[in-house]
Order: sequence, then C-alpha cells, then structure tokens
Amino acid sequence: MISPKNFFDQLKNHHIDFYTGVPDSLLKNLCAYITDNLPSTRHIIAANEGGAVGLAAGYHLATGLIPVVYMQNSGLGNTVNPLMSLTDKLVYNIPVLLVIGWRGEPGIKDEPQHRKQGLVTLPLLETLGISYEVLTDNEDDLPGQINRAVSHMEVTGETFALVVRKGTFDTYKLQSTVSTPITLSRERAIELVTDAVGDNDVVVSTTGMISRELFEYRTATNHGHHQDFLTVGSMGHASQIALGIAINQPNRHVFCYDGDGATIMHTGNMAIIGTVAPDNYYHIVFNNGAHDSVGGQPTVGMRVDLPAVARSFGYKTVISVDNEQDLIDELVGLTDHDAPILLEIKVKKGARADLGRPTSTPIENKEALMNFLKK
Repeated sequence: MISPKNFFDQLKNHHIDFYTGVPDSLLKNLCAYITDNLPSTRHIIAANEGGAVGLAAGYHLATGLIPVVYMQNSGLGNTVNPLMSLTDKLVYNIPVLLVIGWRGEPGIKDEPQHRKQGLVTLPLLETLGISYEVLTDNEDDLPGQINRAVSHMEVTGETFALVVRKGTFDTYKLQSTVSTPITLSRERAIELVTDAVGDNDVVVSTTGMISRELFEYRTATNHGHHQDFLTVGSMGHASQIALGIAINQPNRHVFCYDGDGATIMHTGNMAIIGTVAPDNYYHIVFNNGAHDSVGGQPTVGMRVDLPAVARSFGYKTVISVDNEQDLIDELVGLTDHDAPILLEIKVKKGARADLGRPTSTPIENKEALMNFLKK
C-alpha cells in the first residue's frame, strides 16, 4: 500500500500542492490527509469534477504550476468538456495531474453502477488522448512513477492521469472534523418522510446512503420497492429524473430524496424545477454538510442558504428544519402547500456500520416502478 503522506510528499517535492476535486471512496484516505495538511485555499472540494478542472486551469494560469484534480472514475464524464475544450493540447495545453479512483475495475467485485465505467476507464483516457499509468501500490516504485508523470507534464504541457485501484492507499483518518449540535440522523429523517408518502406517490432517491437507507426501510416495513426509483449512480441527476416523472404523472405526488452534495453538484437543475414549476413536486434535501458515502469529506451544504437558492429559482414553498419534532410538524399537510416545494432537513453525519445495499438489480427496480406507474 501507498502511504497518503508519501504520495503527498512526493508531489510536494515537485512543487505540486494544489488539490481540487470530488471525493471518492478509493481516495478517501488521501483526501483526508490533504484536508488535514493544506489550507482551504489550496484544497478545494469542487461542486463537480468539470468545475474542478476549470479551477485547476485557473490555478495554472495564475501560478504556472501543476494542479491536481481527483475524482471517482464516474466523474470522468463531467470532465470531458473542459478536458477537450480547455486543457487539451489543441486548445490551451494546460497540464493537470488527474488522480482517478478506478471503481468497477474488471475482475474486481463492485456495485452495478460502476461496472460500465470500470470497463471503459482506460479506453476513455486513451480516446481523450490523455497519457496515464495505474498507480503502483509499492512505496519503492512511487518516486519513479511520480517523476515520469511530472516529466511528461513539464515537457509536453499536457494532462496526465494516475488511475488508482481499490486498496492502493493505506488508512488515514480525518482529524479536522467539524461538529454540529444536530442530533437528527438522516436515516430517521428518511423514515419519517417515507411514512408521509402516499400509496399513489413516487420517490426518486439520490445515489449513496440515501437510496440504501430508503431501501432498507421499505424492506423493514414490508412495503415493497415498487414506488421508488433508486438512482444508484448519476450523482446530481435524481432531481431531473423526478421532474421528468412529475410532469408526465401529474396526478401523483413525486418526492425527490436528494443530498446536499448531489444538489450542489448540479444546482442549475433547481432553476429548471422552479421555472417548469410542477405542482406535484417535493424536493427533499437531506443536508449533513458532507459527502457521507465516500469518506465524510465536507461539502458547503451547511455554509450556504439552500432555501434562499430555491426561493430565487422559483420554488413556491421553502421549508428548513433541523430537528425531529419540527420535521414531524412540517410533514403534516406538506402536500397542501403550493409546489414545487423544497424541504431542507439538516441531519448529522454518519450511517449505521451494518447498512446494507439494494438487493434488487437496477433493471428490476426500473421495471417494478414502470409497472407501478402504468396503474
């Protein structure tokens, strides 16, 4: 395994000490070390991976130095535009070191949403014309590999990628955590909201812990999963999936269970919801100020006014709660308010250690929901 400190120090030896990106479970130990050892001006968790490439380009323009952009391979799609039309050698030729977690690596068991991306990760880099190496897990080989990557970027001015396999980085626990007085757990909040969902209603839940907790609660209550679409991938897009259902199923209430990280990743989606303004749309944002599914790295969720954003985008009703009793009170008659509605629920970080994953396949989930919607 590679020590996060050693990796960080090897790059620092080459004057590389600016990092931005979106956290990934395979990179969580590295991200934690970076968070603890750089000021906030030199480590910025971006809204999405494409934005991180833009931020990195600005850093290079201002300093002439090489930045690092880290991501899960699922985020490569968000970077294609800036990698091709901004940093590419045929445009501005800006060097960026990409550090990419290889979820769904062929031959390694992983969740279904990662399988396709795992298969195409290396071919996609080749198609984009980005040179890469799979990061070594041998400390002795690391300096030479970093030297080759940096030399390539310095000589050509081009981007280079290090692809990271599962288990490459050794353990490192984040030290600089921020505590809040909030005691309401996300899982409890999901239970309360789900109890308020009617038998004719639809739930679209975002990727990560939210879909897992919804699935487990439906199982525990013997309800079935036919009313729910579990967006196990496609981070940031659950709200638009829900919008597509809402405008075509106007006689049903459609609930989008979103996270703060996913909401911020594609905040512009809220502008479309507000302007289309379906009167059956309920946007429930469970805000814990963290990317909980990939190591607990912070988002800006607790530092921005999401209700004000929703109001400015045209949501008809905006509500924010941070405790169980207020949530219970607001859920009574929630669907009597003018919609679209934003209900922000501030919750504490963390999840049960024994939290399971959906046992149905994505296709089974899709077919069950579509059969329900035909009725």
